[in-house]
Amino acid sequence: MLPDLAAGCSLADSCPAEALARFKALHPEHYVVSYINCSAAVKALSDVICTSSNAKAVVEAVPDGRPILFAPDRNLGAWLQSQTDREMLLWQGTCVVHETFSERKLVRLKMDHPEAHVIAHPECEPSILRHADHIGSTSSLLKYTQDSAVKSFIVGTEAGIIHQMEKASPDKQFLPLPPEAGCACNNCPYMKLNTIEKLYLCMRDLEPRIELNEDLRIRALEPIERMLEI
Repeated sequence: MLPDLAAGCSLADSCPAEALARFKALHPEHYVVSYINCSAAVKALSDVICTSSNAKAVVEAVPDGRPILFAPDRNLGAWLQSQTDREMLLWQGTCVVHETFSERKLVRLKMDHPEAHVIAHPECEPSILRHADHIGSTSSLLKYTQDSAVKSFIVGTEAGIIHQMEKASPDKQFLPLPPEAGCACNNCPYMKLNTIEKLYLCMRDLEPRIELNEDLRIRALEPIERMLEI
């Protein structure tokens, strides 16, 4: 079930299963590693799934000498290349939040808050990641802010995590990294469609439902189970 069926994902939308299937057919020797933010149909085309927390371990588990096709996030893939020295073909997908962060505004924030550490999700563009004091998954960023003696952080990921950071570390300052254009915020417009009111109705009525045919469900589950074995 999903509170609002319009609450999709720009990253998943950037990798249509039909297009990935055609690309995969051109590179049949490649081992397909897909980030979990993709459709069930893309999962079914993949050899293994990864999260931002375990992506490095998953890539390192791919047999040596086996070329890798990484989808759908090009930025996460590029960061993994730098961390593992594995050559990859990168699908050119991006997240609408992470691709719009402004390096110019980040530099200005660092000048205004020289004591602040920059923390960033690996879905950010390389121009942002090169300024980061810590790069990691959402849970990794949260833990870093809790464990660090630093009192101020510039946060390069979806702004929803800032509430958890402030709750866990009320004595610390968290500055959202703004996009190049628009407001000084970094909210995912799709996630924000799932309101508390819609969640209540969804739980009450058990609607709207998302149903997969059994064949697709089984094929999409296989690469997830491979991930869990790593």
